Amino acid sequence: MFEIFTVGFALLGAFIWWIIVLLPWKQTSTKERLESNLGLSVKQISNVTVLIPARNESASIERTLRSLSAQGENLPIVIVDDQSEDDTCKKAKNFPVTVISGKALPEGWSGKLWALEQGLAHVKTSYVLLLDADIELDNGMVATLLHKAEHEQLAFVSLMAELNMSNFSERLLMPAFVFFFKLLYPFQLSNNPRSKIAAAAGGCILVKREALHKIGAFNCLRDALIDDCTLANRIKQAGFLTWTGLSRSVKSHREYQTILPIWNMVARTAYTQLNYSIFWLLICTLLMVSLFWFAPVGSFLVKESLGVMIGLFTWAALFVAYIPTLRFYRRSLLWVVTLPLIGCLFLLMTWTSALRYWRGERALWKNRRYEISL
Repeated sequence: MFEIFTVGFALLGAFIWWIIVLLPWKQTSTKERLESNLGLSVKQISNVTVLIPARNESASIERTLRSLSAQGENLPIVIVDDQSEDDTCKKAKNFPVTVISGKALPEGWSGKLWALEQGLAHVKTSYVLLLDADIELDNGMVATLLHKAEHEQLAFVSLMAELNMSNFSERLLMPAFVFFFKLLYPFQLSNNPRSKIAAAAGGCILVKREALHKIGAFNCLRDALIDDCTLANRIKQAGFLTWTGLSRSVKSHREYQTILPIWNMVARTAYTQLNYSIFWLLICTLLMVSLFWFAPVGSFLVKESLGVMIGLFTWAALFVAYIPTLRFYRRSLLWVVTLPLIGCLFLLMTWTSALRYWRGERALWKNRRYEISL
């Protein structure tokens, strides 16, 4: 009975992996990318205002602002100090930026969106670059983003920053974080105006101010925890063109010294991705166990040669699927063998998210606790 059960789930996992690999929209590909072009003129970047929500970003804000200072002259920068408890505001004022003291968080708003809503009132340019306080841009990146938007008539351009990978926990989990994100939100479909899928990476988003005002700015998604994809979806529904891709020219310098902060980052929104549904949580658990345990590992426990064949078939799919991400982030291809462990860890993070939700905590982020609305 055990072997029949194991073979059945292993076959399911292997079948799904090869479907993922062979789907025409190629969500495992890394071809959607945008890198800095130093040959572009920077004269027009004054038509872009950089808007940065900052809460307790003392360790990051100076490096981010130095990279912005190198983009060119006359780049307006607005920082909303979201009631920081450290010296974020003091450090920001050492640069030629406009610093706004954020007001108390109203009920029903997430902190980041409330900060952006306040900052948007100070934006007069045609484009707004929504930038997280830990994001460093290579020289020429603002001009590159603007050229991409204007040349392709895009109202929304989002880039997934290259995440910090200086320690084992980051090297283990960060490439997989991007890999799983692209499985959920295939960039090729997201960039297709005929598709309903909308993806975004909230750390770096260039958006037309006109498009923001047409959808009601940030008020229309004020309680969204997955605010980047929600914003992309609203912009796309309003009839504007959107584009999302990867970049090595946009870097996050936020460090995760241990696995715990990464765990909390994923758990913050994992159950939200499942619409707080027990049904989808159980389906997710079934699929993840099948994909990351039964197919690549459990199949080898079956005595018959069929189990070995399923296992080898699965590992072939895993290599084909994960190698593009590893190559993009310059990681050894041997990291593929860690995928079963990674899959189990992400599943546990999802269950952590659900357990926190069931005890009344919708999310906890930067010393703010978002309760469940009754």
